[in-house]
Amino acid sequence: MYTEQTSNQTFQHILTEAKTIAVVGLSNKPNRTSYQVSLKMQQLGYKIIPVNPTIKEALGEKSVATLSDINEPVDIVNVFRKAMFLDDIVKAAINIDAPVVWAQLGIYDEAVFKRYHQDVKLIMDTCIKVKYYEVMS
Repeated sequence: MYTEQTSNQTFQHILTEAKTIAVVGLSNKPNRTSYQVSLKMQQLGYKIIPVNPTIKEALGEKSVATLSDINEPVDIVNVFRKAMFLDDIVKAAINIDAPVVWAQLGIYDEAVFKRYHQDVKLIMDTCIKVKYYEVMS
C-alpha cells in the first residue's frame, strides 16, 4: 500500500480501526513536528507509545527504546526517522504484528516498499495528521 495507490476509504478504515499508535522517533520537545503531530493524534483519542531510546517520556507516556519493548498490540507504527532507518523499522513492526507502518511526510524508500508491501500495509511520505483531517472530517 503506497499513498498514491490508497483510497480515502482505505485511509478512513485504517484510522477508524486504529486505537494505538507507536511513534518511532517521537521527541519530547514541543517545537518538534513529531511531538506536535503525535499530540494532535493523542487529542483525537489515539493512545500514543513513544519509541525513542534517548527520552524517558513524551506526551505523558513512558517511552520505550524499541518496538520490541512494547507489551501491547500496536495498530499503527508511525515513523519520524530518516528513510535510511525504514528497513529496520518495518522489520521490527512486522515482528510485533503491527498491521500498518506509516512513514511521515518526506520519508520514502521504494526498495523497502517493494520488499515488505505484501507483509504489512505501508504508507509513505504522508502526514498522518493531515490525512486524518482529509478523510475523517
